[in-house]
Amino acid sequence: MLTRDFTVAVFVVLADHVVLHRHRKLGLWLPPGGHIEPNELPDEAALREVLEETGLTIELAGSRSPSRDHPGEPRPLVRPEGIQLEDISPDHQHIDLIYFARPLAVPRDDSLPALAEGMSWVRRDELAALALTDEVSDWCRYALDALASHR
Repeated sequence: MLTRDFTVAVFVVLADHVVLHRHRKLGLWLPPGGHIEPNELPDEAALREVLEETGLTIELAGSRSPSRDHPGEPRPLVRPEGIQLEDISPDHQHIDLIYFARPLAVPRDDSLPALAEGMSWVRRDELAALALTDEVSDWCRYALDALASHR
């Protein structure tokens, strides 16, 4: 029986760097992310996963639908930059919502914020040397192009 899980992946960008970590089992470099918990909104999952995995508090980049601040009115969520279906195994898939983000707190000396163990700030020119899938490499470059100029 096929199982599908909703997940998030978050490309956190600052000053031509993106946050990645080497996945223990796969040996590949990936962005922070994980499963959306029951009753959790996708953008809440993105914020939670990044905080848990990196120690960073972030702001999701992306557009929101127009909204009015009235009780009972629909509330817009941050739109993911992309949604993709990933085959994890023959009977397991992830519906992965891709977000871009920036850290909320940046050191005054313009250094990069500290990260949890195992996470790294990777410069654009270092991406080619890492074990990345083409898909992750493309998302890294897309996120860097979209957000790197903002500090």
